[in-house]
Amino acid sequence: MLPSTAVQPVRILIADDRPISRAGLRWLIETQPGLLIVGETSNGTDATVLVREREADVLLLHFPTDTGRALDTLRQIAASDTVVRTIILAEHLESPDVAAALRLGARGLVLNECAAEMLFKSIHSVAAGRHWIDGDEVADAAASLRRLEVQRRQRRGFGLTQRELAIVRAVVAGHTNQEIAHTFSITENTVKSHLTHIFNKLGASNRVELALFAAHHRLLNGM
Repeated sequence: MLPSTAVQPVRILIADDRPISRAGLRWLIETQPGLLIVGETSNGTDATVLVREREADVLLLHFPTDTGRALDTLRQIAASDTVVRTIILAEHLESPDVAAALRLGARGLVLNECAAEMLFKSIHSVAAGRHWIDGDEVADAAASLRRLEVQRRQRRGFGLTQRELAIVRAVVAGHTNQEIAHTFSITENTVKSHLTHIFNKLGASNRVELALFAAHHRLLNGM
């Protein structure tokens, strides 16, 4: 009888200067089999050392308002030849420093408002050697930057937030308000409020017009 080979968990280090956020990420990730927290820190310099000492596979790196500190951490990791795949946790995509983080070797970008399932998928994708940008896998670093720029242009052009774009995608896919509320863990009234804002921004008056607008302007391309 051949010995069984156990699948090794993905070893994760959290670098986030927000104590509540660190605690929440740890709790959330520890609910998932196959994911293992090996450490956490509020300091980017410590992260450079810890990813090597703890043999982390993935670093979850918060992108603060002062993005220079996070970029310095990425530079330190690159200079140390440490083998770790970094996922940036960002508030939004508009900062040019997000693209700089990808050029410095970050393998993933996840918005802080993303659903838990998206976070788990991003971790597994990046751990497997792929790239992940705001909701989906990307082939390589160049494709990551192209996708990021497409999404930034879309948001600037139509003024939709990340959550509003996700709701547009759900509407185009034919989901009801109740289904959308369940998916994003929000109330139906909140969904209706989002749709009102979306209609006002795009000049649509109903879901059919919204779907036609999204198709005509390729609003969801690259998502």
